[in-house]
Amino acid sequence: MNENINRSALFNGSCFALITTAFTFAIRAGILPQLGEQFNLTAEQLGFINSMWFLGFPISMIIGGLVYHSFGARNIMRVAFVAHTLGILLTIYSGGYTGLLISTLFIGFGNGCTEAACNPMIADMYEGNKLDKMLNRFHMWFPGGILLGALISKFMTDAGGFLQQWQTQMWVLMIPTVIYAFLFFGKTFPKPKVEGVTSIAQNLKAMVTPTFLFLFFAMFLTAISEFGPQQWVSIVMSHSGADSMLILALTTGLMAVGRFFAGPVVKLLGQTGVLLGGAILTLIGIYMFSVVTGPMAYFAAVIFAMGVCYFWPTMVGAAAKRVPLSGALGMSIIGGVGMFSSAIFQPIIGSWIDGARVKHAAAGLTDSALELATGQDALGKMVTFPAILIVAFIIFFIWQKNVKIKTNEEAAPAAH
Repeated sequence: MNENINRSALFNGSCFALITTAFTFAIRAGILPQLGEQFNLTAEQLGFINSMWFLGFPISMIIGGLVYHSFGARNIMRVAFVAHTLGILLTIYSGGYTGLLISTLFIGFGNGCTEAACNPMIADMYEGNKLDKMLNRFHMWFPGGILLGALISKFMTDAGGFLQQWQTQMWVLMIPTVIYAFLFFGKTFPKPKVEGVTSIAQNLKAMVTPTFLFLFFAMFLTAISEFGPQQWVSIVMSHSGADSMLILALTTGLMAVGRFFAGPVVKLLGQTGVLLGGAILTLIGIYMFSVVTGPMAYFAAVIFAMGVCYFWPTMVGAAAKRVPLSGALGMSIIGGVGMFSSAIFQPIIGSWIDGARVKHAAAGLTDSALELATGQDALGKMVTFPAILIVAFIIFFIWQKNVKIKTNEEAAPAAH
C-alpha cells in the first residue's frame, strides 16, 4: 500500500501546517490589543475579526471532507497554502477593519483545508497501532504550536521596537507556511482509501439520531468554553497581575501533554466521564480567572487546562464511536460546528467586554482598575457555558450508561 510514499516528509509537512494553524491562533491573540489601538476598534469589532478565523475554518473543513476522495490531499493543501499566504499578507497590509475581516477569513479557510487534508492523509499512510501513534503525534501540534506561538509573541512584544510591531509578528506566520509547502512540494501523496466509506445519504441519516444531535449542540458550548477565554486572554487578563501570554502558553502546554496521555484517561473514566469531569474543571477554572489576581491566575490556568484538554478530541471521538454510521463526514460536522460556535460567540464576548467597560467606567474606575474589573466581569459571564454543560453531561452520562461500546475501540484524540 502506497510503498513509494515519503511518509516522513508528508507527516512532517502536516505537522508544520498544523503549527501554522496554531500560530495564527496564538500570535493573533497576542496582537489583539495593538490592532484595537492602531485602528481604534471596539472589543465587539475585534470579536467579529476573531469570528472570521472560526468561520472560515468549518467552511473549508466540511467542503474538503466532502471532496477529499475526488480532489485529493495534494490539491487541498495547495488551496491551504494560497489561503494562508493571502491571509497573512492581507492582514499585514489590511489598513483597517474591513481588511482585517477579509484577511482573517482567508487564514481560517486555510486552517480548515489543513484539517480536511492532513487527517485522512495520515490515515491513508498508516495502519493499526502505528496510525494511532502518528495521529496523536500530529494532533499534539495544535496546543503545542499555540504554546510556541504564545512564547514567540510574548518575546517579541517584550523586546519592543521593530519586533514588537504586530506586522512583524504576523510575518512570523510565513515561516511554518513556507516550510510545509517545501516539504509537500514534488512529493507523491497516498491514494485515498475507499474501503469502508459509507454513502453520504447514510451519513446524513445517522446525523438525525438523538445521540448525534446531542453531541452537535453540546459541541457549541464545549468549543466556546475552550476558545473563549484563550482567544481573549490578552484582553481580559492583561491587568490581572499575571502575564496573559504566559497563561496561554501554560494552558496549551498542559493541553499538549494531557492529550499525549489521553488514552489511559479516557479508558479509566470513559467518554461520558471525561466530558462531565472536564465541564466541572472548566467551570472552576474560568470562575477562578474571574476572581483571582497575581500568581493565583497561573493556578487557575492549570485547572482550566485540565478541564478543556479533552473536550474537543472526546467529542469527535464520541461521534465516531456512538454514531459510527455518521462516518468521517459526521466527525467533520462535529469539528466544524465547534469552530462555527466560536465564530458566533466571539462578537458576543466582545460586546460583553465593551458593556462591562462602560459600566465600570461609569462607576468611577479608571486605568488598570477599570481593565481588571472589565476582564473579570466578562469572564464571569463565560462561566455560563460550562455551567450548562455540567447539566447536559450529567444527563448524557446517565443516558449513555448502558450503551455498549467496545472497549478495544475506545476513542482516542482525533482533533483539536
